[in-house]
Amino acid sequence: MAEQDKTALIRETRERFEVEYVPAKTDKYDSRDLERLQQDDTWVENFLLWRHDVVDDTLKMIDESFQWRKEYAVHDLTESSLPKWLFDSGSLYLHGYDKEGHKIFWFRVKLHTKDPKTQFEKKKLVAFWLERYAKRENGKPLTVVFDMAETGLSNIDLDFVRYIIGCFKVYYPNYLTKIVIFELPWIMNAAFKLVKSWLGPEAVNLLKVTNKNDVQEYISAEYLPPHMGGTDTFKYSYPPLVDDDFQTPLCENGPLTNEDETESKEEIDIDNKESLDTNEEQVPSSKKAEEAIQHISSSIICPLANHAEQTPKSEECDKLDSKTKNAKKALTTFKGPLLHISPAEELHFGSKETGEKKCLIVLTNVTKNTVAFKVRTTAPDKYRVKPSNSSCEPGTSLDIIVSLHGGCAVSLQDRFLIMAAEMEQSSVVGTQELTQFWKEIPRNKVMEHRLRCHVTESSKPSTLTLNENTLNIPAKSNEDLHLQLTQLLQANTRLREQIDRCVWFQQLTLLLVFLLVASTAFCFYLLYPSSS
Repeated sequence: MAEQDKTALIRETRERFEVEYVPAKTDKYDSRDLERLQQDDTWVENFLLWRHDVVDDTLKMIDESFQWRKEYAVHDLTESSLPKWLFDSGSLYLHGYDKEGHKIFWFRVKLHTKDPKTQFEKKKLVAFWLERYAKRENGKPLTVVFDMAETGLSNIDLDFVRYIIGCFKVYYPNYLTKIVIFELPWIMNAAFKLVKSWLGPEAVNLLKVTNKNDVQEYISAEYLPPHMGGTDTFKYSYPPLVDDDFQTPLCENGPLTNEDETESKEEIDIDNKESLDTNEEQVPSSKKAEEAIQHISSSIICPLANHAEQTPKSEECDKLDSKTKNAKKALTTFKGPLLHISPAEELHFGSKETGEKKCLIVLTNVTKNTVAFKVRTTAPDKYRVKPSNSSCEPGTSLDIIVSLHGGCAVSLQDRFLIMAAEMEQSSVVGTQELTQFWKEIPRNKVMEHRLRCHVTESSKPSTLTLNENTLNIPAKSNEDLHLQLTQLLQANTRLREQIDRCVWFQQLTLLLVFLLVASTAFCFYLLYPSSS
């Protein structure tokens, strides 16, 4: 559908809901949902997509969803507002990712007991997890796993299963990628037909019935528990909540120390020595960097110089030229209240064939105070992040280099979390001050933004990817990589203009030579009859 058509449908949905539903049901809606409906285009678009862009059906769905959200007080559901025993049971939680990189919402059926007295509280727990995820991930879909291993009759609760399915069918549109049912008991075969009918014909293909032999078609072994044939050693416990599985990554000089511990003097001395060694190494390596830049510049103008010759060498130049052009495309930007973050959603790494193992994250402080930040990841052993825990001055931008460690490979399940908080002091912030700051800052004052990883097979990544083999620049270089690319592109433009001027002068020279030859021949022609 064209962008204009989408915009028109979104506008029509908002206007009609405001006129046809709101006046009669104001007391049944939460004002925060009505406000979000007018501001969040993605939310409205998800409702439309789930109802195949039929506005009448979409309005009914929004009405039902809003009434449910008011009844369950979804906006006010917090960890402290729910009974502790709900979290202790471990029947519902978020953990891990499927093969497509979607978060997994687990329902351990054997830990659930059917009890009408506690049913409403359990349904609130489902709403808590889904709303918590929706606010954090902003519309990214989920995979639901019904783990029915070792399930007995006392655990089977069709009303609760129907409620979970209804949440995705009505209340959280376009959030469901698939439902994986593991080891469906034979006694549930008849009930399975009911589950299909609840999903509806348009979503029944999302249902995947699996066992130990084929569950890895959808979820890799690293996120499957041993009883499902996997290798995940994760064991549920509470507190804390288990969905926040981000850990401190490797920094440039090795693993970072625990945030609750202070660095010893010996470690600081070692870091100082390494920084001195780095500075010494950077002096001779600057020549290599200059040679690399010159090499890229010559590669960029190669297609112009050898346009007439269709050789393999010129094709390589064309590829590098297109790659460099693509690097100057504007990066998508997440505009948060404290930091603007580029890219907005994905870090693009190259495959093993391309050899691109570095990505750049650009943070821009949009506040009037210093902003402290730290970067965490779900795969701390695979990535080096520099810097991973620092601060950004008001109105300035800071580059974070994320690189793969050793021979590790990027996985679609890998995630990065950027945490930021505003600091009152404007003086220079050291390691100890940052450590103390993160201990004391309240969680509600911390801005969080998540990035997922993407493997780019082609030579045209949509985000700025650093190719260590091409640039041959040391990992510890402090040169501004954005500035380098900008300078190269500007040099490329100037060279193109110079070549155009040279071609024009050549054509003008040829024309003048032709005129000179013609005039000379004409003079000889005039002189020849007179002499004869």
